[in-house]
Amino acid sequence: QEHTVASGGGSVQAGESLRLSCTAPGFNANICGMHWYRQAEGKQREWVASTTDFGYTTYLDSVEGRFSISSDKVKNTVYLQMNSLKPEDTAMYSCQGFGGGPGCAADWGQGTQVTVSS
Repeated sequence: QEHTVASGGGSVQAGESLRLSCTAPGFNANICGMHWYRQAEGKQREWVASTTDFGYTTYLDSVEGRFSISSDKVKNTVYLQMNSLKPEDTAMYSCQGFGGGPGCAADWGQGTQVTVSS
């Protein structure tokens, strides 16, 4: 089993946008799905969004309409576009691959910090 690497975080002002990327060795976006999670300081890790291999997406209510998932099926990379960021979005973001295909299962590993200031 592999571990994912998330990148693209940073410090922004409320209302601004960030685009996170997630990759994992052996991950094939054509046959694998991806979950995005976040964990704020002192809080439990929570699920944020998911996409399947065929593009079906679901979102946490608080990010619905602001966040969107897309995938590059050539680069085998999944993206989380985050618009209209709010201070409550501040957290360490990570991703987790899933699916029955080889290389799909990839536990969350290196995350990327997102900090949103008022």
